[in-house]
Amino acid sequence: MDHLKEQILKLREDFTKGTLNEGDVNKSPALQFEKWLAQALEAQVSEIQAMTLNTVSAEGKPSSRVVYLREFENNQYWFYGNYNSKKAKHMETNPNIALSFFWPDLQRQIRIEGTVTKCHPNNSDTYFNNRPYESKLGSWASDQSGELSSREELINKVEELKNKFTSDTIKRPDFWGGWIVQANYYEFWQGRKSRLHDRIIYVKENNLWKLKRLAP
Repeated sequence: MDHLKEQILKLREDFTKGTLNEGDVNKSPALQFEKWLAQALEAQVSEIQAMTLNTVSAEGKPSSRVVYLREFENNQYWFYGNYNSKKAKHMETNPNIALSFFWPDLQRQIRIEGTVTKCHPNNSDTYFNNRPYESKLGSWASDQSGELSSREELINKVEELKNKFTSDTIKRPDFWGGWIVQANYYEFWQGRKSRLHDRIIYVKENNLWKLKRLAP
């Protein structure tokens, strides 16, 4: 264990792959997000759609997990999951959330803060209907964040559902759907040498986006 701690303590990486200047970014944070997302896709960064969702419970306790970005437009960001889950309960009582993307291959991070609401059921239906059959079964089978006696319990539930639903008859369960994050804050982070990173933020002032630089 001590050896592992020493190894972690010694880990160092200097960031030299890019720069981020005020003159380089789009005046629209949504368009700047799309620009970096496109560059990450072109660079074949793994799991570019993975984002850390941070929520806070009614008791003020924070919680984080990775979810997938599925849609985006006009400073809005969609993800999907179980409406009975821990994250869902947090967002029902406190709609203020934060998202973060980390693309180490490009030495970049994006942070987004905003408020979250449920998608319209039609949006959730459309997304669910385009999922693979096995994923649809998983949505029905999983009481997300609920306790299981064993993995076999979950597998058995899936097998039962296969007998109940075919790929043509399975529909979205009422307890599963999407959320939309309305962004009100962005930070674009580019790693730089000697930890002198570039941090450009967008904040809403008088309903307009204002661009600022932060110290690393």
